[in-house]
Amino acid sequence: MQISVANSQWFAVRTAAGREKSVASQLQSKGYETLLPVSRSRRQWCDRVKELELALFPGYLFTRFDFNQRLPILITPGVQLIVGSGKVPTPVSDAEMEALRRVVASGATAEPHDYLAAGQRVRIRDGALAGLEGILVEVKNSWRMILSVELLRRSVAVEVDRAALVPIVSASAAASAIPPGSARPSPALLKAAV
Repeated sequence: MQISVANSQWFAVRTAAGREKSVASQLQSKGYETLLPVSRSRRQWCDRVKELELALFPGYLFTRFDFNQRLPILITPGVQLIVGSGKVPTPVSDAEMEALRRVVASGATAEPHDYLAAGQRVRIRDGALAGLEGILVEVKNSWRMILSVELLRRSVAVEVDRAALVPIVSASAAASAIPPGSARPSPALLKAAV
């Protein structure tokens, strides 16, 4: 059974600890489109090394549905709530979901990362992740771009080639870079420069 996507939006769903895969499977069997971004991690036990798949957003997954038809989601075993502001569930932006989908599809190394509210924003100019925007950080002599899901206040770090990145200049930063006393360009010109 496939659920209609006419009025559907992406929402983040909070799950019981360690139940992300189980809940994703149940929602898919009900016909809902889900996204459970995972990372691979190698763990050393005394007698062997095992590769595990861990959720990039522990305790969360994403599913697409019509908010007015949310009861089947809420009664799914393992689902705790639909994430939002206060008691009002808030959809996740399509741009953030597309960025997560592309990271998963690319096979790039990704891992959970602390949420960053400020920092250098960058855009990948070429390769499998071309066009994605995020915040650049350096981790152990490698470069990572932080992709954030604002609603969850969580982020994912994706390893990137620094040579493929270009800085994103905001209109306010461009305006503040103009020397005092010089003529200020029109807001339309600033917008075109971005």
